[in-house]
Amino acid sequence: EQLVEESGGDSVQPGGSLRLPCAASRRIFNIYTLGWYRQAPGSQRDMVAIISPTGMTQYADSVKGRFTISRDDAKSTVYLHMDSLKPEDTAVYYCNLFDRANSQFPEWGQGTQVTVSS
Repeated sequence: EQLVEESGGDSVQPGGSLRLPCAASRRIFNIYTLGWYRQAPGSQRDMVAIISPTGMTQYADSVKGRFTISRDDAKSTVYLHMDSLKPEDTAVYYCNLFDRANSQFPEWGQGTQVTVSS
């Protein structure tokens, strides 16, 4: 079941910026904590940032100070704004409900590819 849709992935140079949107239904957007996750080749999927319906946020140490997660109530969309991108940020990025991502059998969408290289 697809509850959210991530997009916006691209290839950028180190130091560049990128914004990823995650569109959700109004019900999902208003009730559930949403988050961005990423998985680099050969690595485990990790949490990047999460945001609650009230706007409370949390970030992975590796992106704190560089990435910002935000909510647009009018569009029922969560954004991940990424600044000062590094090659190690290269990964497939996924948007998901926090509860679903942390369940015993999580389900994921296709993800969107972000590549940071010279």
